[in-house]
Amino acid sequence: MTFYIITLFPEYFASALNCGQLKKAREKGLIKFIFINPRDFTEDKHKTVDDKPYGGGAGMVMMLPPLDRALQQTPQNSYKILLSPKGKLFSQEKAKILAKQKDIVLICGRYEGIDARLEEMYSLDVLSVGDYVLNGGESAALNIIEAISRLLPGFMSKEESFKEDSFFNDILEYPHYTRPEEYKGYKVPQVLLSGHHSKILKWKRQKSLEITLKNRPELLIKTYLNQEDREFLKKLPKRELGKNLYLTLLHYPVLDKFKKVSTTSLTNLDIHDISRVSCTYGLGGYFLVTPLQDQQKLAKRLLEHWTKGPSSKLNTDRARALELVEVAANLDEVVEKIKLKTGQPPVLIATSAREGEISFLKIRKLLESKPVLLILGTGHGLAKEILKKADFIIQPICFGRKYNHLSVRSAAAIMVDRILGEFW
Repeated sequence: MTFYIITLFPEYFASALNCGQLKKAREKGLIKFIFINPRDFTEDKHKTVDDKPYGGGAGMVMMLPPLDRALQQTPQNSYKILLSPKGKLFSQEKAKILAKQKDIVLICGRYEGIDARLEEMYSLDVLSVGDYVLNGGESAALNIIEAISRLLPGFMSKEESFKEDSFFNDILEYPHYTRPEEYKGYKVPQVLLSGHHSKILKWKRQKSLEITLKNRPELLIKTYLNQEDREFLKKLPKRELGKNLYLTLLHYPVLDKFKKVSTTSLTNLDIHDISRVSCTYGLGGYFLVTPLQDQQKLAKRLLEHWTKGPSSKLNTDRARALELVEVAANLDEVVEKIKLKTGQPPVLIATSAREGEISFLKIRKLLESKPVLLILGTGHGLAKEILKKADFIIQPICFGRKYNHLSVRSAAAIMVDRILGEFW
């Protein structure tokens, strides 16, 4: 494999590419590096490669002509990559795909970036190595070079080594130990000294799952999990962020189809289904809000039937979910109940299919230190007075689609999952 590196600083790579396994791979002819400096393709005596941005703004922009001429020095069918924080996130899966290429071009930007027309002129794969900004693309290029190279046949002394790496199977790697068996009271896990191959494999798998759950739980949604894996994960302690999240379903004040403030009736399915979502994700509670006394009595009678009556013994799972449900006359009453339970007022997050700004991930962050009340509406949505009272309005679900008319039960399930996720 040949790497063509377009960079203003070829010397940046001198040390990294001449030590360890990369050096050995070069000596064996597995990988080759060709450096192309855009300064060599300038037309002025100062070898200028940057200029002020059109439209104003801070910093300088790499000019198009030198970059274009530099790219013309690479094979026409080479795989061309632009390193940029705006790109798609580079991953182990992407490294596997790139390891099948013959010629790879890595364009290392500097300053505020490159003239965007380069992306129009060439078919570039824009990649980022992380959600942060570097001084240039050189260190990012080294990341990609090493990740790809170690997957090439003959690069690793033992071909099986990389198959146990973190991310290879979408989970993180298990811990490693070597001699001595004990150091300052710290011992190697006994199972690794047992010589029992199947037990060791099981230990490695479970440790990988445990570390992944702790540090990168979102990866577990991508990987294959068998029944044994799932049973093991159930026993592990998890971040119980859900206990700080509360739901309330308002039946007043809400809008009717004519956009007038009205009161809606309780719906049996809303009570049951949203309570089951609340219980599944370990929420702090679910409140039904109606000012109508007959509706309050109806809700309390239904809840008592399922939690204390005959049905509580026939369907214990449903009883457990409905035990989370409380009835209130208005939103202020709900806020006071949460304040009494947690010692602080909740952050009020309203919901709307038409507007909203706070992201699901930011709400997850709020849950680390504060109770949050997600306010759901019936009818045709929450009245303006509730939207104004809220601290934030959550981003609408499917706001980029023409049709956006989910039932409140479906919307509640989607929002809770986006906020908490399966393994949070």
